[in-house]
Formats: sequence, C-alpha cells, structure tokens
Amino acid sequence: MQRSIITGTGAYIPSVMKKNEEFESESFYTDKHELIEQPSPQIIRKFQQITGINERRYAADGINASDMATHAGRLAIEESGIEPESLDQIIVAHNYGDINSGTSQTDAVPSLASRIKHNLGIRNPNCIAYDLLFGCPGWLQGVIQADIYLRAGAAKKCLVIGTETLSRLIDRYDRDSMIFSDGAGACVLELQETGNAGAGILSASSRSDCFEELEYINFGHSYFPDADSHTRYIKMKGRKVYEYALRHVPEAMKDCLDKSGVPISGLKKIFIHQANEKMDEAIVKAFYGLYAIEQVPEYIMPMCIQWLGNSSVATIPTLYDLVRKGQLDHHTLNTGDVVLFASVGAGMNINAVCYRYAA
Repeated sequence: MQRSIITGTGAYIPSVMKKNEEFESESFYTDKHELIEQPSPQIIRKFQQITGINERRYAADGINASDMATHAGRLAIEESGIEPESLDQIIVAHNYGDINSGTSQTDAVPSLASRIKHNLGIRNPNCIAYDLLFGCPGWLQGVIQADIYLRAGAAKKCLVIGTETLSRLIDRYDRDSMIFSDGAGACVLELQETGNAGAGILSASSRSDCFEELEYINFGHSYFPDADSHTRYIKMKGRKVYEYALRHVPEAMKDCLDKSGVPISGLKKIFIHQANEKMDEAIVKAFYGLYAIEQVPEYIMPMCIQWLGNSSVATIPTLYDLVRKGQLDHHTLNTGDVVLFASVGAGMNINAVCYRYAA
C-alpha cells in the first residue's frame, strides 16, 4: 500500500518577542469607534484568561513571510533527505503575501511560492510552485491537495509551507490584535510504500461556509475614530468565530476520524489550529462528546499558543515540528501513533486530516 508520508518538517520562530505587558500603554476601542473605559491592564488580563496567550513572536524588520517560509522549507527538505530539485510541487499557504516592515501594503506578485522556489535555488521547471489562500486552514488544505496529487500519480514529492506576518496588519486600537503573531512551518510529503504499518495520511475532511459567515474574519478599518480611512487591518468578529468553530469543527473532526476507520480510543494527539486556548479546549471537548466521552484524555492536545500566539497558517506545522523534535513537555510521537490535525479560519473554512505517524 502506498500513502503520503511526512518525511521532514521545519519551522521558523521569529526572534522578536512581545509580552502582554507591552500592550498596557495602549488605548483600545470598540468596532463602534468608542473608547473602552476599562483600564488596559485589566483588558489584557481578561484577554490572557480567555486566549491563554502570554506572549507572541513578531518577525524582525527586513524579514518577510517568504523569508521565513524559505527557512522552514529548507529545514524540512534537509530533514527529509531529498534533493530540492526532485520536488514536484511547492504549495505555500498564506493570506497577505509579503509585507515590508513599516507598511501594511501586501505583495503577492510574484507568488510567494515562486519567490521561495527561487530562494531555494530550484531550477527544475517541472517543480510547480503556487500559492494557496484558504484562511488559517491553508497549510492543512495544502497537505490535503498534495496528498491528492501524490495518490493520483501526478507528483512524488511535495513541499507544503504555511507562512504569515500578521503583526504588520494589526490595528493597535483593537484588543483582538493581541492574538496575532508571525511564523512559518513546513513539511515534505512523499508517496511511499507503507507495508503493514499503514503509515501516512488516512483520511481528510473539509468544508466552506461563505454566506453569513463570510465576514467573520475580514480586512477592515481601524477602530480609532481619527484613523486614516485608506488603511485597513485584519479584523475578526470573535464571538461569531467562536460559535461557528464550536458548532462545526468537532463535526469535521469526527467525519475525518470515522473515514479513517480508527476508533476514538486509538487517537494519540490532536494538533489543532492555535487560535484561542479556551476555544480549542471547547472544540476538543465537544469532539469527544460526539462519541459520548465526557473526559478528554490528558495530554491529547499539544499547545504553543501561550508563547507563540496565533500565526494563522503557521500554527499547526510549527506545533507539529516542535512535538516531533521533542521540544514540548509531555508530548512525544512514536511510530504508529494516530494523530488528528484540524483547523478553522477565514472563509469560513474548516478542515481535518487523520495521519498515522512514521518516525
């Protein structure tokens, strides 16, 4: 049996750390442009209790999304042991392209994938490089697409990257801006004989809801009353996102796991998009509830949002890389372990992938 197997991973964790206390001098406004009278330290404490975020990472000046992606991709290629020229596809998930320091203007022409292929020095014209926009679930959707190409015989080796610099698109007057961060994560997928172990991608599930859900995460104006009306920032209707995710993500996760044929008792880890600690905990609890299980297993869900924040498409591949390389306490992976990836984000889009780990 042949399946798509992750043979190498890599991540770029930016060097600039911004702690919650550094936001205490900010003034926050509502989406109605009204000053929030509550003291900023109190707002930040409540923010931390809900999201779990203590600090986040921002890309240094001069480092763009394609730069971080190149670094993460190079690490994944090196770990896989393949020749870069042997890649058939480079799939790059992002939302806003490259954004230079000091501006919010996005740049996605040429595509980030083309820039990364160039940076990696790959000349092979049969290595197809393209971008994927699917909100925060973009990296996972890239994995799903790569798996389809591999199983169809249209590719043998694919590099899938998620990269983003959301720090350059945040409205400092919006308390939700404290959620967002920067980073990149990557993996190499190869079609391999799995033998009796049956390693690799077992199943996948995706959905898109684009009616009333369309503007839950969008590009909008600053909440500051006197802000430049020509500049826009990433905006989120937090309550709407939470309700949507809690209603639909557990269903997608169950659909994916059921397709795999693996019982819920056989699940070892859940790698979920690092969006909001309380939301992720509620999603996983609801997922187990669909199997009439009240108690969520201990250490089933690794988390890095506490110190890395929400880096959109980069959260899952970065988290997976950290666990694979033994850099998160209480979390390890062994050959044969079944894991579930799941994400939700702008669109609104949801996806999940069930994967049997191979060291």
